[in-house]
Amino acid sequence: LAGLWTVFTLGGVGSKSTPQLEQCSPLANQSLLLLLVLANLTDAPDTPNPYRQAIITAFSSSSPHAFQINFNSLYTALCEQQKSDQATLLLYMLLHQNGNVRTYVLARTDIENLV
Repeated sequence: LAGLWTVFTLGGVGSKSTPQLEQCSPLANQSLLLLLVLANLTDAPDTPNPYRQAIITAFSSSSPHAFQINFNSLYTALCEQQKSDQATLLLYMLLHQNGNVRTYVLARTDIENLV
């Protein structure tokens, strides 16, 4: 998951349109699409989706398997990539399923950059 995010953040600039962004960083685009597909697979009756659980518990200091990421870098990357549908879907998923990300975004004074 951390590797996919690293690939995603190495992508293009937010001022580019989506087709240009995809041409500039096809690996980042495909990696983000894969992450979104895996995280949105249906849960099995007896086992929750491990990819969704990783997104929900990501960035949590209480989870032993959580990875560390700079929230400011994450916020900046999401703001720059908002012309991309994939980045918007990732933001939506993080805001709705991860309380730590939601708290950080709501505490920002420059939230208009995201909107």
